[in-house]
Amino acid sequence: MKVIIVFNHPYEGSYCNAILKAVTAGLQKGGHEVSLIHLDKDHFDPVMRAADLKGFKEGKPCDPRVLNYCERINDAEHLILIFPIWWELMPAIMKGFIDKVIFPGSAYDYDNSGRFPKMIKRWKNLNGITLITTMNTPSIAYRMLFGNAIKKAVFNGTFGKLGFKNRKWISFNMVKFVSARKRERWLNKLERRFEALI
Repeated sequence: MKVIIVFNHPYEGSYCNAILKAVTAGLQKGGHEVSLIHLDKDHFDPVMRAADLKGFKEGKPCDPRVLNYCERINDAEHLILIFPIWWELMPAIMKGFIDKVIFPGSAYDYDNSGRFPKMIKRWKNLNGITLITTMNTPSIAYRMLFGNAIKKAVFNGTFGKLGFKNRKWISFNMVKFVSARKRERWLNKLERRFEALI
């Protein structure tokens, strides 16, 4: 299977980086073809500028890096996004990726034939989405106090609206406060999970 990973964390020593290594190792052990978009190392510009918005209106991204990302995602069968949750949401670079890459004319089109317009996905090869996130908030607090913001916005919002049925969210909570042994168990489980990805 062709798998593309979109990764966002600027610090090499982060747990997100350990997750990236575990997921990549598992995929490679499983014989999957892995492509990595490392937003931080790519110095991806997350800001929607006037030219980007003009392109949004015309359905033609103007940023060459965005065009490259779109082509690579279009060729993939499974998309994995790995990022930390800071102040209940994704970092700005990941939000900018969603804003600039999940774009009409490249990621989706509009169907205006019914009473209400709906989105039709263009990434036809892509049949699965996995979000992997880290945070230091307890899962119950994230659900009860903050309304599962990422699940609502990205998991159900962005990818749900695009029509992806095969969506999974893996959330690692209280990362800073759990034992090193538990963090290692999480990584081992991730590696096995992605080795067996179908």
